[in-house]
Amino acid sequence: MTDFTIYPAIDMRGGKCVRLLQGDYNKETIYGDSPFEMAELFAEKGASWIHMVDLDGAKEGKPVNHEYAVRAAKELGADVQVGGGIRTPEAAATYLEAGVSRIILGSSAISDPDFVRRMLKTYGGKRIAIGIDARDGFVATHGWLQTSEVRAEELGQELAEAGAETFIMTDISRDGMMSGPNVQAIAELGRATGKQVIASGGVSSMEDLRELATFKHDGISGAIIGKALYTEKIDLEQALREVEK
Repeated sequence: MTDFTIYPAIDMRGGKCVRLLQGDYNKETIYGDSPFEMAELFAEKGASWIHMVDLDGAKEGKPVNHEYAVRAAKELGADVQVGGGIRTPEAAATYLEAGVSRIILGSSAISDPDFVRRMLKTYGGKRIAIGIDARDGFVATHGWLQTSEVRAEELGQELAEAGAETFIMTDISRDGMMSGPNVQAIAELGRATGKQVIASGGVSSMEDLRELATFKHDGISGAIIGKALYTEKIDLEQALREVEK
């Protein structure tokens, strides 16, 4: 599984580390009082990347819990990627000029494609990941509250042409359900774009990781793991060891 990266996930809300079931703000479980301490724990266990999402930011359209991600990026020695509410050049700069390795642009890919293209041009494809959240193959936006009429692969192809190098694909129906990722949909996005795709949503076992890694030639370059780590279905250190083999 070389060149396959595991991204332990931290969802931030109200300054705490939480998980939502299928993106539903009314179905929240709190897993820790400090997003920074959780990031520190993941880094200590050997994670080279940490995935952080500002849920309040996604709802409000601007960074809210950014201090935790910036602190993690500065202090932990792991790369940090952050998403949630990054919809202006100022918001992007809040992270990228403070040491965060990569930001994730999601809803704006549909609602403000010019902004996304501008950010790709300003910072380059290495520092911008495009988050594509799909429901039945169509892109969902605004914290998954709305579904667009744009197909995931179409959006991916357009943005790959604009310079995007990395996509994060979430199948909303799988997120938090521990039912396994939608491997075919993720691989399809990789084939359509010819770029790297990180799998998100539903990764719940070592078997899921092994299956995803067999699609490296289709561009699947890693997996974001959230609930499975918090419920101890996946042991992070074991998963990282397996990846290194």
